[in-house]
Amino acid sequence: MAAMIEIKSLRKEFGSFVAVDGVSFNVARGEVLGFLGPNGAGKSTTMKMITGFLAPTSGTAVVCGHDILRDPMKVKAAIGYLPEGAPAYPEMTPWSFLNFIGQIRGFRGADLRRRVDEAVQKTSLDSHLYVPIESLSKGYKRRVGLAQAIIHNPEVLIMDEPTDGLDPNQKHEVRKLIGEMAKDKAIILSTHILEEVEAICTRAVIIAAGKVIADGTPAQLAARSDRHNNITLRVQSRTAGNFKDHVSSVSGVSEVLMVREHDGVATWRIVPKSGAALITQVGALARQNNWEVLEIRLEQGRLDEVFRDLTADATAKAGREN
Repeated sequence: MAAMIEIKSLRKEFGSFVAVDGVSFNVARGEVLGFLGPNGAGKSTTMKMITGFLAPTSGTAVVCGHDILRDPMKVKAAIGYLPEGAPAYPEMTPWSFLNFIGQIRGFRGADLRRRVDEAVQKTSLDSHLYVPIESLSKGYKRRVGLAQAIIHNPEVLIMDEPTDGLDPNQKHEVRKLIGEMAKDKAIILSTHILEEVEAICTRAVIIAAGKVIADGTPAQLAARSDRHNNITLRVQSRTAGNFKDHVSSVSGVSEVLMVREHDGVATWRIVPKSGAALITQVGALARQNNWEVLEIRLEQGRLDEVFRDLTADATAKAGREN
């Protein structure tokens, strides 16, 4: 599938400080890309360069066939952007602000009213349309920011922390909306909420110290976790004599760890070598030995663990190089 966003060796320097250092990746229509990294990694700076808010020191990006350096206005017309903090005119109401944004986007009359109404409906702003933005809660200000980003039905959406300040119900609504819009758009969203990445992103890019250090689906990244394919098994102790010895003999098992034992029930964690898939062998062993298994669970891996390990290593390396 052809890329709608092509990021080509983007670099941004602020004096001697390199905030973004040769970032490259593509995003196709239908993809929701989670753009991840610790604070100061270069995420917001990268998004500001793609959207034309910052000029790159070198490199470029192409959005819907338009280069950010040669055709900046066409790029901005193709993008819906929700920046960090969702800035808006505080004295305006959501209604007046969205009408203002719609007019800037070139809409008038019935078309303008329709687009404002659709944006309001999608972001559930109905009950706060005529309240000054400065008096809104952080969550409702975020909704106003999201509404202005989608008012022109852009082909590309770039969002910095789209659910920041929202309560759990509001987060669910926004994630659902992103999923619905993703069918015919290319979406980049920056977030610190890793469960959000697993819930709605089809792919994730991790950045640290200004460089891309990982790129893959959430499942592919989680599989790099030390817990990938670990097996948790709860068994009646009286039926599972010599459990550890039996399981340790299975080819591919690295460790067999007792997690806890309570009321005659033992909980074990079985760690495979190199993430090998052993649940079939362990299940067969349980049946052969007539163990009374109460629960058996396979872990897919932990994205938060992978994120911490990768970013810590990259940040440490960058510190040594500097």
